[in-house]
Formats: sequence, C-alpha cells, structure tokens
Amino acid sequence: MKIRIGQTIAIAAVSAVLLFGGWFAYRQWAIEAPIEKLVKQYEGVNHVQFNITPKEVGLKLDLAAGTDMGGLVRHIEKEGKDLLGKRILKLEVTDRSTPDLDQIWSEALFSVAQAMENKQYTEIQSTLDQLERKHDALRATADMDEENVYVTLTDGTSSKYVILPRVAQKLGVWPNA
Repeated sequence: MKIRIGQTIAIAAVSAVLLFGGWFAYRQWAIEAPIEKLVKQYEGVNHVQFNITPKEVGLKLDLAAGTDMGGLVRHIEKEGKDLLGKRILKLEVTDRSTPDLDQIWSEALFSVAQAMENKQYTEIQSTLDQLERKHDALRATADMDEENVYVTLTDGTSSKYVILPRVAQKLGVWPNA
C-alpha cells in the first residue's frame, strides 16, 4: 500500500481545522456569547472582555459610575450558574477613578485593612459611613459574598471599585509574610 503524502497532509489539515474550529465555535457561541449577554443586561455594564480557561472565567469589566458591583456578581453567579459550571469567576474592573477618590480611599485603607485582617467586616461599612459624612458628594458602599468584599466609592461622575479577597493571599518568600 502506497501512502500518498498530499492526501495525508490534506486530511490532517482538514481534521485540525474541524477540531480547533469546532472548539473555537463552541467556546464563542455556547460560553462567551451567553455570558456576554448575561453580563451586559445588568444595568451599568458598558463593556466586557473575556478570558475563559477550563478552570476560570475571567471578566474585565468597564462599569458606569455607581454600578452595584456586589449585585452584578450575584447576578452573574445566579443566572450564569450553568454557563460557569465549575469554573471560578474572576473579575477585573477598569479603573476610572479620580485622584480625589484615590485620596479618599487612602484615608480608609488602614481601617479597611484592619477590618479585613480581623474578619470584622461590619467595620468596613462603618468606615465608609464616616467617609460619606466627611465628604459631601461621596457615596460609599460595601458588599460581600463568600469570596470577596466589594467596595464602591462614587462621587456621581466617577467611581472607584475595589475587590478585596476574604482569604488573605500569601505574598513574598517567607511563610509569615
């Protein structure tokens, strides 16, 4: 039996195109498009980009000022449960903060870090309430789920979104770092 090189290469190329094209089409139409529709239907979502792997769904979000971050996460996890499957949802929000909001956040950073470290999460909201009393135009909210604490600072025109993981991340090379 004589192997024909041209036909073998053509069959291999067609098989590769069908295999990888099929995976790309499945990922696009069965995962990305429904998740994009789900996320964009939430009020305040301007744009979303995806990074989907077998273990994780990464969303890079561009949000309008004052969008309820905790509500958005709950919406995605509840309505997109079948789409996410066992994948972990990881969010990144495009920073549209102003220097004023950054300064206000730096005022609260120590108190919020202390509350996170001591797992006294109600202290976060009381710190944010103090910021609201101190700065007239500021609206500050905190929301929480099993994984993260979501802090939103908004002055009506811009917002700063901060996602704080509830489980401390180990950084550095020392075990006590």
